[in-house]
Amino acid sequence: MPTRPPARPHVLYVTDLAYPARGRRYCDEDIHLASRLREDFDLALCHPLDAAALMDGFDAVVVRNSGPVLGYRAEYEAFREHALRTGARVYNQLSGRADMAGKQYLLDLTAAGFPVIPTVDRAEDLDRLPRTDRYVVKPKLGADSIGLEIVPAGRLAASADGSVLIQPCVDFSYEVSFYFVDHDFQYALHAPDTEKRWQLEPYEPGPGDLEFAQRFIDWNGIGHGIQRVDACRAPDGELLLVELEDLNPYLSLDALDDVRRDAFVAALKASLHRFVRM
Repeated sequence: MPTRPPARPHVLYVTDLAYPARGRRYCDEDIHLASRLREDFDLALCHPLDAAALMDGFDAVVVRNSGPVLGYRAEYEAFREHALRTGARVYNQLSGRADMAGKQYLLDLTAAGFPVIPTVDRAEDLDRLPRTDRYVVKPKLGADSIGLEIVPAGRLAASADGSVLIQPCVDFSYEVSFYFVDHDFQYALHAPDTEKRWQLEPYEPGPGDLEFAQRFIDWNGIGHGIQRVDACRAPDGELLLVELEDLNPYLSLDALDDVRRDAFVAALKASLHRFVRM
């Protein structure tokens, strides 16, 4: 009697294909990635607003380029609550301590002495920042540079009301991003032109670069998921953390050659197979 082939895991892939990301095409990345994941999984795509209603019928929910949750925070919190209550497998795992939980982690990492752009949120702590003529002010619940302002030093005290983060405006050489699946490094990309954040090129990590990035991945403690460590190269050559994206990091897969792109997809598939067997 012929045996049935093993059932393929059912995966709900959450994406907003119409989100107008500045300098990026979310839809192209997710169309490509979804087509590759279909090689191993039975896959359905849905908008983030529909995820809570649909997720119970799947073995795992993969949150990808779903856009900032600021525009649908109540629905996102309902999705999280439903997932945690039912034990649904959400990828990335919902235990993230970084952007998934807001920007408080930048304050916590600053206080703990990690190599981050120094960050405070109160007027009485401004003396902890290096003195400069300009400061970056951004909402604690911000995303995708929404609400970010460059403020001159003379107006800084009025902004420090506890609802925003304040950082010195760093004259960095370039930005670089390190991409991980689970706790494993996959590739790095950098923006040689500081005025063109999303015109990225492959980057070969130098001495100490991977140790820098791995330190934040280990701190965050997500066992299953994709994370992006964004950093800037300071004038003294030190890398400083800009952001640890652990919710739905854009991957810039179009900046990779076929070999590296295929290697990333293989790592993601292997991670998802392990995840659905948990």
